[in-house]
Amino acid sequence: MKLAVPAENKSVESRVAISPDAVKAYVKKGLDVVVEAGSGAGSSISDDAFAAAGATIAKGTAATAKGADILLTVRRPSDAALKAIKQGAVIAGQLDPHGDKKGLTGLAKSGFSAFAMELMPRITRAQSMDVLSSQANLAGYKAVIDAAAQFGRAFPMMMTAAGTVPPAKVFVMGAGVAGLQAIATARRLGAIVSATDVRAAAGEQVQSLGAKFVFVEGMADAATEGGYAKELSEDDKRRQAELVAEHVKTQDIIVTTALIPGRPAPELISKQMVETMKLGSVIVDLAVERGGNCPLSKPDQIVEHKGVTIMGHLNLAGRLAGNASPLYAKNLQNFVELLIGEDGNLSIDWDDEIMTGCGLIRDGKAVHPILNS
Repeated sequence: MKLAVPAENKSVESRVAISPDAVKAYVKKGLDVVVEAGSGAGSSISDDAFAAAGATIAKGTAATAKGADILLTVRRPSDAALKAIKQGAVIAGQLDPHGDKKGLTGLAKSGFSAFAMELMPRITRAQSMDVLSSQANLAGYKAVIDAAAQFGRAFPMMMTAAGTVPPAKVFVMGAGVAGLQAIATARRLGAIVSATDVRAAAGEQVQSLGAKFVFVEGMADAATEGGYAKELSEDDKRRQAELVAEHVKTQDIIVTTALIPGRPAPELISKQMVETMKLGSVIVDLAVERGGNCPLSKPDQIVEHKGVTIMGHLNLAGRLAGNASPLYAKNLQNFVELLIGEDGNLSIDWDDEIMTGCGLIRDGKAVHPILNS
């Protein structure tokens, strides 16, 4: 069986869906692994490293994907890759199921089976396949590092003969994987950190990292069964906004991470709130790709509004591709192991909750509720 990994569009993606370690694991299972030349360049992985691990290096996407049984990608595969793989092949990657549904429906007509790794169910058995967590962890770290580089002052308190440098105040909005890593990173850099989340249970995690939890007293817990956040009621939105508005006035750096699956990112920091912040303050908006948690954020731009800098970098995990790609590749490797039977051929158990959770298309038919809604 052939497993193919084409290069990503380098203008938007520096990661790659395979690592030399993953190549070794696939080859050990009897798979023929083909990797497109130059695909690992953005992650500092050479073609020679892939070849030494047992992969064949092909020039061009079509040659890489030709006759493939399994196609692994970071983002949606290109038309060139789709035209080259086998009828009935399996595609796995971050397919943006909440984005261009029409495009995915068209993909279904091609007869493939496709799995969106973003929809991996949050169950214990699937933790090692959870691409959102592995990538968000790096994004949260990078958000604080970028903010520290942009911020015109030091993070930790410093005592000098000439006076005391006060510590920076960092406010993290959203205490999921990215938010918790942002808290931990800011704390390691010596900042005074506070955080908020609409899920009451997040308070214990925030406090365990040494940060103050900012939560509206008596507000209904907005956690879903899967651990994600759901949209607040209008009354709770108002109360949360009032609390946040008072808190942001005193903060130097704000990192926003709030997303609601299938919905535009909620507005957390209004234009009016930004205008109450101190000159030189920095906002890092991790939700900018879904519209942003601040209306002033612009995708892939750093803008300034009345002395406050708003950073809207896309794909923060991809800015640490040297770490992000091996983690993502391991997530995919663990998933692919579920697709292959003892005889070395594709053997997908469509009754497995992992498959039903992230399976978008089965043998050319749209099977996930996202595509049928």
